[in-house]
Formats: sequence, structure tokens, C-alpha cells
Amino acid sequence: MSEPTQKPTTPPLCDYEGSSYRTDFWEGRGREYEDLAERIALRRLLPPQGERLVDIGGGFGRLVDLYSSYAEVVLMDPSRSLLAEAQQRIQRPGMTYVAANIYSMPFPVAAFDTVVMVRVLHHLGDVPQAFQAIQQVLRPDGSFVLEYANKRHLKAIARYFLGRQTENPFSTKPWEFQPLHFDFHPAYVTQQLRQAKLTLQRTLPVSYFRAPFLKRLIAPGRLAAMDGWLQPLTGWLPLTPSVFTLSTKSGGATSLSDPLFRCPRCHGAKLVPESDILVCLDCSARWDKSGDIYDFRQPLDSAR
Repeated sequence: MSEPTQKPTTPPLCDYEGSSYRTDFWEGRGREYEDLAERIALRRLLPPQGERLVDIGGGFGRLVDLYSSYAEVVLMDPSRSLLAEAQQRIQRPGMTYVAANIYSMPFPVAAFDTVVMVRVLHHLGDVPQAFQAIQQVLRPDGSFVLEYANKRHLKAIARYFLGRQTENPFSTKPWEFQPLHFDFHPAYVTQQLRQAKLTLQRTLPVSYFRAPFLKRLIAPGRLAAMDGWLQPLTGWLPLTPSVFTLSTKSGGATSLSDPLFRCPRCHGAKLVPESDILVCLDCSARWDKSGDIYDFRQPLDSAR
């Protein structure tokens, strides 16, 4: 009797299901400067227009208003509750809400001309697998805008030389300072992008002034304006706690894949709607799509 085939394991995920992330972390929490500075960087790196964009880990849709020049926008997050919150906040046509795992995305090859991932990488334990998945769904000549937490920032360097931090900020090894919370060295991120066949085009250091005393003294808009002035000047040596990058996938532009979805279980493209369910004709997996949120995290028949 042959041994049963083991399914490949999926790296653990850090998601915010059932959380109050928007109000607990952003709104009224003193991060207006960070939000404004990140928007400046994202505007600089985003292609001015496009056909279909996916915001991976987009949560409650904080940045969706920056995608108005895209015909279709997919907001993908492992948290269905945050996507439901986004639905209530966002009033624009062409939106699709998808609950899914970055390591097993429900999209075919070349599904998007632009991929955005902000404040997500620091929660991922397998960066090579995540970048490979992104490279697959990005069409040739497409753009990938990434933000990551930088371990080689000025405060970390000072703390290290003063003996107040044991982690070496110059080491290229990712630093997991608590479970599923990582800081990354720029050289490591560049190397992983290259290995995934994604070419780094531009780097913008962001959040130069992320210090409580500065945020108390100077208005968020003024701080963000100064941040925006500095961002293009020091991309060659990012020493800020946050870094934005633009990478591209080589090759001539092709048409986007259609239909948008494929089955995460068998990668079949034959998904047929039945009421509030999508049924895969290839493997019979059934995926929930109630409430206009396509839930590809776990098939409805997984307990069988």
C-alpha cells in the first residue's frame, strides 16, 4: 500500500481577523504623518494609470483612493472582517474584495499590471515564496510597489552602538523581533526581488521624522512635506524605518489574464457561480462568495 501524499505546508500568516485595526492603529492614534508620507511615496511610484491593480494586504482600504486611475482594483486580505469594513467605506466602481492567502492566491498568471503591498512584508515568514507568488500574478512589464520595515535605520544603528540593542542592523539576515514581526535589511530585500526575477527600479526612504517629540512639535502635513522632499534624494542609502520600492517584471506587455480567478486548490480556471458559491469544475472545491466577498482561504468542503 502506497504512502499518502503529503500536502505542502503553507507558511503561517499574521492576519487581523475580527480586529479593530483601523481605529486601534490608525485613526486618532497619532500616525497622520506616517499616512501622509506613505501616500507621497506611493504616488511617486505608482504608474499613473492601469487596467487592473491588486492591493495585497490592503485591509480596510486605507490607500484605495490613490487607485482612481485604474479600471479595476482588487483588495485582497486574509481578514474577511477588514474587507467587510472596506466595503462599507469605499464607494467606487470596479472594486473586487478577496479574502485569500498570499502564498496561495486565487489568480492566474499575469492577472495584474500593478501589484501594491504596503505594511505587509513585516508579517511574512517566507519572503521568497511571497515574491515568487507576486511575480506569477504580475504580467510582463508590470509594476510591483512594495513597502518594508528597514532594520538598518538610524535609531537602530544608534541603539546598537550604544549597547541598547543586540541585533546588528548591518546584518542582512531578517530580524524577527516578535512572532511574525520582521525587519529587513535593504540588501536582503533586493536579493530576494532579484531571485524572483523582479528588477528593482527605484527606492524611496520614508518616515524620516518618526519620532514622538517631532510629531508633537510639527504639524503632520509639514512633516510629511519635508519627508516628501527628502525621499528622492537618499534612495541610494535608505536609513529610515520604512522603505518603498518599485520593481518591474521583464518582458513585453501582454493582455491580462481573464477570467480573474482560478482555484487555489487545483489551479483550474473553470469556476462556476452557484448562488453565493463558486464551484471548481476541475476539483469540485466550493468557495464562498457571500456578501460580495470572494473567500478563497478555505474551501467550504474542506472538512470532507
